[in-house]
Formats: sequence, C-alpha cells, structure tokens
Amino acid sequence: MTDLSALCGFAVVVGLLTLTPGLDTALILRTAALGHRRRAWGVVLGIQSGTLAWGLLTSLGITALLTASHLAYAIVRWAGAAYLVWMGARMIWSARRRPADPEEAAGDDDTIGRGRTGGAPDTLRGGWRQGAVTNLLNPKMGAFYVAVLPQFMPPGTSQLAMGVLLAGVHVVLAVLWSCVLIAFARVLRNHLRRASARRLLDRITGTAIGAFGIRLALGD
Repeated sequence: MTDLSALCGFAVVVGLLTLTPGLDTALILRTAALGHRRRAWGVVLGIQSGTLAWGLLTSLGITALLTASHLAYAIVRWAGAAYLVWMGARMIWSARRRPADPEEAAGDDDTIGRGRTGGAPDTLRGGWRQGAVTNLLNPKMGAFYVAVLPQFMPPGTSQLAMGVLLAGVHVVLAVLWSCVLIAFARVLRNHLRRASARRLLDRITGTAIGAFGIRLALGD
C-alpha cells in the first residue's frame, strides 16, 4: 500500500463516518440553528482538536493501552456518558424555562441579536471547550482509531507522521461537512424565530444527546 492509496482509502472510510448522523451533527446543528455562529465554529474546532488528539495518541500507542485496559476504558466511558446526559438534561431544562409568552419570545430574539441564546454565550472558546470535551470523552473514537488507523499505515513510514496525516484527512473532511451543516442551520434558523420552535429544537437535541450518553454507558 502506497501513501497515496492509504490516504484515499482512509478518506473513504472516515468520509462515510462523517456523513453518518450522530452526536457531532446534532451538536453543531443545534448550536448554529440557535444563532451561535462563533460558538458553532468553536464546537467544530473543538471536535476536530479531539480528532487530532486521538490520531496522535493512537500513533504513539497510548490509545491502545486505553482500549486494552478495561478499567481505564470504563472510566472514560462513564465520564463521557455522564457528561452527555448532563448536557442533554440541561438543554431540556433550558427548553422548559424558555418563555412562551409572545412578548417574552420577542425578547429572546433580541437576545439572539446580542449574541446569547439558549443560556450559553456565543464565544469561540466556549464552543471549542464543549466540542473538545465531547470528543475526548468518547472512548469509541479511540477504539475506532485503534482498529482502523494501523490498517492504513504503509510499511516503512513513520507511524507518528502518517498517523497525524491520516487524522488530518479526517479533520479536513469533517470541517467541510460542518460548513454544509452550519449553512443548513442558517436556513433552519429562519423557522426558529418563535420561542416554541426553539424549545422544540432544544427538547429534540437534548433528548438525542442524552440518548447518546445512555447508549455509551450501556455499551460494551
């Protein structure tokens, strides 16, 4: 396997993974749809920082130790599950507290204009932190890289350099797809002027993220 064929093969695998709706998709869409433009890009950068970290750790052999140790894997899995359930519950609670009165709903629209919706500030740093923590507390990402990355390492190449390069391919594809998601969310936002619509979005997204957390906790 040549370096080029390895990159192309890996791009196909992670490209299909990127297009599959999941936690990252839900988080980016919800954040962007509520008007958090800077925070949405922060989430994207945070998620991809986590992806690069998993690629680097896998190339160094550290992720293999995580997946080989039942205790270490369980600690990360339960921490990730707790974080996702907490995040989902907070979204649902925020939806319950969102005003339903038309005048108060109009006030929410003014809040969007000031760069704050859904109880979270529209900051790049806040989004990055949320995206990075969500990604790094998902041990299935580490398991995926341990299982897949070595298959695309041509003999005689530097594992560290090739691992980071492959993770970089994953990041580029994910960022391109995130551009599509954020553009779609901007269109969706036109239908979220009413507080009731934003409450519904928070309920759906919060339930989905909480379900990801429960699934992670119950997974093997």
